[in-house]
Amino acid sequence: MGRLIYSMITSLDGYAEDANGDFGWTATEDDVHAFVTEEYAGVGTYLYGSRMYQTMVYWETADQLPDQPQVIYDYARVWQAADKIVYSATLTETASQRTRLERSFDPEQIRRLKAESDHDLTVDGPTLAATAIKAGLVDEIHQIVCPVIVGGGNRFFPEGVRLDLDLVSERRFANGVLHLRFQRKG
Repeated sequence: MGRLIYSMITSLDGYAEDANGDFGWTATEDDVHAFVTEEYAGVGTYLYGSRMYQTMVYWETADQLPDQPQVIYDYARVWQAADKIVYSATLTETASQRTRLERSFDPEQIRRLKAESDHDLTVDGPTLAATAIKAGLVDEIHQIVCPVIVGGGNRFFPEGVRLDLDLVSERRFANGVLHLRFQRKG
């Protein structure tokens, strides 16, 4: 059975992007990027909303760009090897291999997918993750916290939801970034 993991890079004050929609402050160094690649090498399926998918589809061809650091090539290969499901009422096609377009997010479909999967799944992007969290589907939360306060924007956690969590691991990087891994209690 696969776990559903919600993971994103956030500001210290809990935002995935600032009030202007910018997330350039999330730029991480190679050691953080290598860690993320290692953490997600076992992911079998990424679940995206259209906006997050349009950001992440960069990885479909990132390994074809010249003069990239090795960490870019490594993550691109991990991303390309996984299946992607994009939930969108507006997109008419996808721009990556191993990608399926769905019109709506069905919690029962995700429960079946988790039960039948030999690999973990991730839900990426705060909007789609909020839906998955509210449906009780998320098993783990991985928060990669950058040492910056942005003061507002798109929150990492949805409003009005209480989750009891256990901190199961943490890692601090030289640039002050923290990786926090939580599991749902119970």
